[in-house]
Amino acid sequence: MLTLKTGFYLFMVGGIFLSSGFSSEEKDFESSTRTAVIVVDLQADFTLGGPLPVPNSGKDYIEGVDSATRKFKGQGFRIFATQDWHPKGHISFYTSHKGKNVLDEVPIQDKESPVSDASQQQFERLQTLWPPHCVQGTEGADILLPTQGLEKLIEVVVQKGMHADYDSYSGFQDDGGNETPLNEMLKQIGVEKVVIYGIATDYCVKATVIDALKRNYKTSLITSLSRGVKPESTQEAIQDMKKAGAALYETVEDFLADAG
Repeated sequence: MLTLKTGFYLFMVGGIFLSSGFSSEEKDFESSTRTAVIVVDLQADFTLGGPLPVPNSGKDYIEGVDSATRKFKGQGFRIFATQDWHPKGHISFYTSHKGKNVLDEVPIQDKESPVSDASQQQFERLQTLWPPHCVQGTEGADILLPTQGLEKLIEVVVQKGMHADYDSYSGFQDDGGNETPLNEMLKQIGVEKVVIYGIATDYCVKATVIDALKRNYKTSLITSLSRGVKPESTQEAIQDMKKAGAALYETVEDFLADAG
């Protein structure tokens, strides 16, 4: 498998990891539709049996996502997936912060501020701490939908969270503002609408939905195909996404009926 790096990010086309430019496979990847599906972080470590499982993320949920994604693919939609892909000792791991516990929040001082103010030497952000998860090259980081072979569902895998000093809930950029190739890829194949679902509703799904809206994609969320960490924050996240402009659908059938 050929691997080429683009900054801290990779993506995969047809089972091959490529940089954010296109190769000779480009014309085979030309979009037949203006709508793409983004399956967010459906990875072993976030599901039942992993170190950071979201509630109700067992076999039935995974099979439901698989079935729904096949329906979308059958309609000709391009299927993308995001993948947390952390190095060992990532800043989001509680084990990287002495004396801290899971779900603690710690202030992080960046060496450079994103604010153009010469008097501001550092920029402080809060980092929520999690158990070590989705470490590069481990089985826990595996995407739980087929990415290769005859049953392949996922055409493009966008890896995120590869910078040791920045978390990346969004599939579009990390907390330091470093862009993944997702937006560039979607634009180059003419995508105007995105359908998003996955894990976790109140974290990575929400961040990806909000960033898609900021980039002017017509954005839909499939609620039954998403799972959140906590009921309260999940409902709050759903309302936040709706207020930001996302269309909410309970099922894939609801979306397809409305799209038709």
